[in-house]
Amino acid sequence: MTVTATSADESDQLEPQAVPTARLARLVRLVPAAVAALSGVLLYVSFPPRTLWWLALPAFACFGWVLRGRSWKAGLGLGYLFGLGFLLPLLVWTGVEVGPGPWLALVLVEAIFVALVGAAVTAVSKLPAWPLWAAALWIAGEAVRARVPFHGFPWGKIAFGQADGVFLPLAAVGGTPVLGFAVVLCGFGLYEIVRLALESRQTRVVRRSAAAVALLSVAVPVVGAVAARGLVSDKAEDGTTTVAVIQGNVPRAGLEFNAQRRAVLDYHVKETLRLAAKVRAGKVAKPDVVLWPENSSDVDPFADAQAYTDIDAAAKAIGAPISVGGVVERGGKLYNEQILWDPVKGPTDTYDKRQIQPFGEYLPMRSLLGAINKNWTSMVRQDFSRGTKPGVFTMNGAKIGLVTCYEAAFDWAVRSEVTDGAQLISVPSNNATFDRSEMTYQQLAMSRVRAVEHSRTVTVPVTSGVSAIIMPDGKITQKTGMFVADSLVQKVPLRSSETPATKLGILPEMALVLIAAGGLGWAVAAGVRGRRAGGV
Repeated sequence: MTVTATSADESDQLEPQAVPTARLARLVRLVPAAVAALSGVLLYVSFPPRTLWWLALPAFACFGWVLRGRSWKAGLGLGYLFGLGFLLPLLVWTGVEVGPGPWLALVLVEAIFVALVGAAVTAVSKLPAWPLWAAALWIAGEAVRARVPFHGFPWGKIAFGQADGVFLPLAAVGGTPVLGFAVVLCGFGLYEIVRLALESRQTRVVRRSAAAVALLSVAVPVVGAVAARGLVSDKAEDGTTTVAVIQGNVPRAGLEFNAQRRAVLDYHVKETLRLAAKVRAGKVAKPDVVLWPENSSDVDPFADAQAYTDIDAAAKAIGAPISVGGVVERGGKLYNEQILWDPVKGPTDTYDKRQIQPFGEYLPMRSLLGAINKNWTSMVRQDFSRGTKPGVFTMNGAKIGLVTCYEAAFDWAVRSEVTDGAQLISVPSNNATFDRSEMTYQQLAMSRVRAVEHSRTVTVPVTSGVSAIIMPDGKITQKTGMFVADSLVQKVPLRSSETPATKLGILPEMALVLIAAGGLGWAVAAGVRGRRAGGV
């Protein structure tokens, strides 16, 4: 028997070659993870205040590349990385005043929904027409995220990044679910086109049915968006009204301004009086409707005589009804309330915010959180109560639907005002807590999408900016700066017709969820059949 020994010199020569190969293999394995995270960042960059809406398409194309053909476990991890890359920078404003803890906790939880979508996409990626099933799964994930936990958090819906995009008219067809679905489908379709093109170059075979589906995944959303432009109009149907949006500003940014609520009220009264002086001087048109922001009177005017007197004086000076954003205690309960203040009759109607913000306006699991850290419970000393009815104020003959700040992110909250007769939508907001972060621009983009979705003028009165007037076609005609006292006055159209999105309501979202469930069920059944065949 012959034994061949390897000399020490030969071993030394082999090791330097093996080490780089092993390192290269490890680096290659990290590529999908890096691409998933960077694709999420790319999706974030497509969102306001930037107007790079089209970056959502390559973001989902890259996401499709890292997911297709992988195991569900890999999809879970890659989806989580995509969610972190997207949501970490998108939601950084949530930690402006309270520190990074709540911001990171929110992102870590919300990214779980993206991870589950990633796992599901890996399953359907082996099916024919997989971009269709994958895009529907994304919208199904958004639908769940908009409802749980704590009544949901729909911030970061793909539709909200498309206010400047060519797909925007699709909001009038089926709301944010259809608009978001079109963008995601187009992104996955782009990847599939590239993949099939590369495959055909290698195999010299063109799979025509697959190629046709891939092309349709891109073409149908684009053609649909062009066709939907006919649903977008800024023409008056019920005459016009002249609105005034008041931005009084705050003494300083941050949570501390709540301790100066008398000053905030004074600022809004003064800005309204200043506008009244301009009207008397003939410098601006006399408004029919005056809209103040959320929290413009954190001093309860029903309990504080001076606050009542000041608001009443402002309404009489401008000679028009004012929608006042107040904090009101009634029956031992606290409400974030819009108050219709008539210059002659005083307060005549109210709307209580229905979709209140967890950890901002109420504290879930208060006893548990208090046991962990008493400082957390001190930040929300008393929970706000929820309103139960839509708020549509009749102001000088115009029907104004109220959607208070955070509510603008929820499909049902906006639609209910329109179906209740609103001819114009107002989104009174208070963004002073979030300083000069991107939050105000993200929320402004939501309002632009809502304008097209329901074909209504949308006004956005904000305590510290950016306040704006948005036409039913989603275009901003006037806006203020941030942390300045200002007012906007404009004649705007009133409309009463309903778009398909308004009429259909939740049905498009339900249809997409069913498509997602059907695709996932097909994929699971196909996997079971494959395993049984392999066992035989």
